[in-house]
Amino acid sequence: MVTRNRPLRRALPFVLALTAVCAFAGPTGKEPAPRFTAKTTGGETFNNASVKGKVVLLDFWTTWCPLCKEEADIVDRLGHEFAEKDLIVLAINVAESKKKVKEYLGHHPRTSRIVLMEDTNLAAMYQATVYPIYVVIDRDGNIAGTQRGAGGEGALRKLLAGAGLKSKDEDEDAGAAR
Repeated sequence: MVTRNRPLRRALPFVLALTAVCAFAGPTGKEPAPRFTAKTTGGETFNNASVKGKVVLLDFWTTWCPLCKEEADIVDRLGHEFAEKDLIVLAINVAESKKKVKEYLGHHPRTSRIVLMEDTNLAAMYQATVYPIYVVIDRDGNIAGTQRGAGGEGALRKLLAGAGLKSKDEDEDAGAAR
């Protein structure tokens, strides 16, 4: 029986050393956002270089998605609330015609910058296949968080907080908790 455990005993120092290295290695950091270009229906163009130093919320949506419609007002409101803190919201419509999107927006106006899929490579990069999808890019150009599906205002605020954006009330609440 002793001879059967001998290989295990020989490997034990290696396993312990590897465990220690992994335990002390710490986080590897955030993943850089893929290189992108996005042109809004208003004619503005955004890319990695132009958003450096700002926080970007990518909102992938469609006209037929009821959850996208429900959360559009929340996204637009948060975009307005954090505009002074350099938040850029790009609402990217996925796989629908310009005519259909324009007609939809006539009935359901948005204040966020609208990007059509034909004017960006973002939908393919983030595998936008369920809606809504939210991606936050931090001021350093790294992905701070991703959310697939609706989660309400609290979830979106938490996603933005991952990139350092908090409302005045949230900052005061955090200070009071200390």
